[in-house]
Amino acid sequence: MATLPTSLRQISLFLERFPGIGQKSANRLAFYLLRLPEQDLKDFAEHIIHLKARTKFCKICKNLTEEDICSICDDTQRDKSIVTVVEDALDLLSFETGNIYEGMYHVLHGRIDPLNHMTPDDIFISQLLDRVKKEGKDIHEIILATNPDMEGEATAMYIRNKLNEIKTSQKYKFRITRLGYGLPMGANLEYADYMTLKKSIEGRRDF
Repeated sequence: MATLPTSLRQISLFLERFPGIGQKSANRLAFYLLRLPEQDLKDFAEHIIHLKARTKFCKICKNLTEEDICSICDDTQRDKSIVTVVEDALDLLSFETGNIYEGMYHVLHGRIDPLNHMTPDDIFISQLLDRVKKEGKDIHEIILATNPDMEGEATAMYIRNKLNEIKTSQKYKFRITRLGYGLPMGANLEYADYMTLKKSIEGRRDF
């Protein structure tokens, strides 16, 4: 039975551990790496070697960065009165695509998920609360943009309750909002599930 050379096989086995990558895709990627010019492969390996060492959390918003402060928090043109709370850095990138949002962020790097042993202490909630206690008088709105599933809703409700405690004790006046849910553009009502329709009705606005 034909087998891959040991080094190529080890690369393929490692790539299989990536999300959404099966054996065939891993083999194709391993062969692609093999065909790369040697300098490109060395550069790629160098970036992987330094990935952990150079990547750290922004001291303000916990976004991923190679500096103490990320480029968003360091941007004087951003609206610092609005803070959007997201589960991870990939969610932040989604907001940044298309320049649809000009405010600030706070990245939790997870969500409350008791079944997987994720508690509020395991993600960056306390850092968010400390930030709000310090900056709350300058914040006008905090948008809770966790995912619209059971764990995301639980995380948003927990944070909302904690933020309300801060508002009361510090007499801050910022709004706490949640992302709107409903039908996507181009959707057909016939194929919408009942929860999507329910949220669409609840979130309806004047027209």
